Amino acid sequence: MAVRAAVQSRTVNVLVNVYSPAESPFTVARDPVAQAKKSTLTLVAERAGVSIASVSRVLNGQPASEAVTERVRAAAAELGYVPDATARSLKVGRTEQIALAVADVGNPVYVSMMREISEVVTRAGYRLVLSSTGSDPRDQIDLLVGLNRGFADGLILSPLRVPEELGTQLRASRFPIVIIGSLPPGVELDNVRADSVAGMALAVDHVADQGRERVAFVNGPVDTVPGAARRGGYLKALAARGLRRDTGAEVEARDFTYRAGLDAAARLLERCTPDAIVCANDLLAIAALNVASRGGLRVPDDVAIVGMDDTDLAELANPAITSVDLGATTRAKAAAELLLRRLDEPDAPVQQVVIEPKLTVRASTERSAR
Repeated sequence: MAVRAAVQSRTVNVLVNVYSPAESPFTVARDPVAQAKKSTLTLVAERAGVSIASVSRVLNGQPASEAVTERVRAAAAELGYVPDATARSLKVGRTEQIALAVADVGNPVYVSMMREISEVVTRAGYRLVLSSTGSDPRDQIDLLVGLNRGFADGLILSPLRVPEELGTQLRASRFPIVIIGSLPPGVELDNVRADSVAGMALAVDHVADQGRERVAFVNGPVDTVPGAARRGGYLKALAARGLRRDTGAEVEARDFTYRAGLDAAARLLERCTPDAIVCANDLLAIAALNVASRGGLRVPDDVAIVGMDDTDLAELANPAITSVDLGATTRAKAAAELLLRRLDEPDAPVQQVVIEPKLTVRASTERSAR
C-alpha cells in the first residue's frame, strides 16, 4: 500500500512518500469506474492503440510523437490513471525533490529562507522537503547518510556547528550539496555565506558614531558558526574604533532564541552598565530590549540596542530595533540557484558566494541628544 502525506503552507510544500516495490508504478484514481475495474498499463496501451513501451515513455515524460502522446494521455485520463512520482523516481533515478536542512524551523531567518528556496525550486519543477535538524551535528550526519540513499536529488544545508565528522561526511558525499554558511576545512562545495564580520562592524560603528563607548555584546553559543564569526567581528570592530574591551560586557546565550536571550541579557545588565548592546540576532536583541526596559532603562536614551538579521520582528518591536541585514533571502535564492546549476551540470566549477550586509537604522538607536 502506498502512503502519501503532504503538509502544505504558503511558503513550503513538505512531501513524504512511502512506496512498496510490489506495487504498480501508478496510482488508480478513486472513482466508480476505477473501483469496479482497476486500470493497468496494458489497458491504457489497448485503449490508446499503442505499445506498452509507448505508454511508459509518454507517462514518464520521454520523447514520443505528438499523436501517440495525445492518445496515451486521453486513454490514461479516461481510465483514471495517475503516474506515481515515487515509483517513477525509482525508474528514472530522480525524485524531483530537494531537501533543505536547518537548525530551527521557528527562527524567522530560516522561515524567510524556506520561502525563497521554495519559490525557486518549485519554478524548476521540484518539491522542497524540509528537515529541522536542531543544533546537533549528529542529526545532520544522519540526514546526509539517508539522502545518499536517494531520498532527494540535492540538499541545501545550513549547519550551526561543523565538527570534523560532519566535514568528513561532506567530503565523502557524492550527493549534490550547497552549504549556507562557512565551509569546514578541506570541503569543496558550492557555498553561500554572509559576511558577519562586516556586519558586526556596521553595528559597532553605528553606535560609536553616536559617541557611545561602552558597547556590550549578547551572543549565541560561541562554538557555532555564527557565534564564532560574530564574536570575532565584534572584537575586531571594537579594536578598529579604539573602544576598550570589557570581558564582563560579553555574554553567551545557550542558543539563539528569545528565551535564552532573556537570561543572557539579565546576566549582562547585572554586571555592567553599557550604553549600547549589540546582539548576534534579532531574537536576542528583542530579549535585551525587554530586559533593559523592565529594569528601568530607556531605549535608546540610556542604552542603544542593535540586532542582526533584520527580520520582521525587529521592525515590529517597540521601539523598532536597528538591525544588520545579512541578506537571508538573497543567500537562500543564491543557494537554490547554485543547487539547480549543480544538478544540471554535475562537473561545473565550485562557486562560493559572499553576501555583503547592510544596516537598517530604527528607533532603538535614534535619539535627539546625549
